[in-house]
Amino acid sequence: MNAVRIAWRITRLNFRAQLEYRSEFLLMIAIGAVWQVSVIVFATVLLTRFTGMGGWDSSEVLLIPATRMLAHAIFVLFLGRMHGIGRIIQEGMIDTYLVRPMPVFRQVQLSYFPTNAIGDLTVAVGLMVGALSRSDLDWTAGRITYLVVCVLGGMLLEAALFTAVACASLRFPAADYWGRWLEELLGTFGSYPLNVLPRAVSGFLTFGLPLAFVAYFPAAVLTGHGHDTGVPYWLAAASPLLGLAAFLGARLLWRWSLGHYTGVNG
Repeated sequence: MNAVRIAWRITRLNFRAQLEYRSEFLLMIAIGAVWQVSVIVFATVLLTRFTGMGGWDSSEVLLIPATRMLAHAIFVLFLGRMHGIGRIIQEGMIDTYLVRPMPVFRQVQLSYFPTNAIGDLTVAVGLMVGALSRSDLDWTAGRITYLVVCVLGGMLLEAALFTAVACASLRFPAADYWGRWLEELLGTFGSYPLNVLPRAVSGFLTFGLPLAFVAYFPAAVLTGHGHDTGVPYWLAAASPLLGLAAFLGARLLWRWSLGHYTGVNG
């Protein structure tokens, strides 16, 4: 509980520091929202020009980017600082974190408040509300609970992927560019039913880079397409558990990598 109180106090101070410059604070929120304009355009075109995609109707497809964006926004808000750890390593600031009496992972997450996440979250919530309002599904307590768990699982899976990149950056600082490549892949392919892609590509995004488990499989299970995803139904339904397992594994990898860190110059 003491660690939670300290984290909360630091977060409040970081937030107040951001508010010292109101114009910049509002600008960063706007940047976070504008950054997601491609998803908004995709959703608009999907709903106005197409009746469906890959055997999914437009309202079902809309649930995929809504789930992915909401998971991404929560990731950016709570765990997204791992995305920029390459810069911290390259500048040698990670060495300072190592001598402080607080876990390095926690220090990285508390290093600043991600104001742009407010814009991300605003767009994501709006898209999810639109997706749910257009859906013909009966949103029972069970379905809503599963959707919430899937969003959290997607957030943890994205955090696991970027934590793995951060682990590589401890050994190879230039690996920070892998994070940009990963972000591009998530943004490019995360909003589509993967069955519209060539089998080799969809296979890579399922078993190589498990993007399918962030939103595609959860949306397929919710909309009744779970048996048509190319993987066993139980595997698609267990997407949130994979996210949790991946995150726990990434944290263990982070501890091991940090224990073998020898400095930015080796």
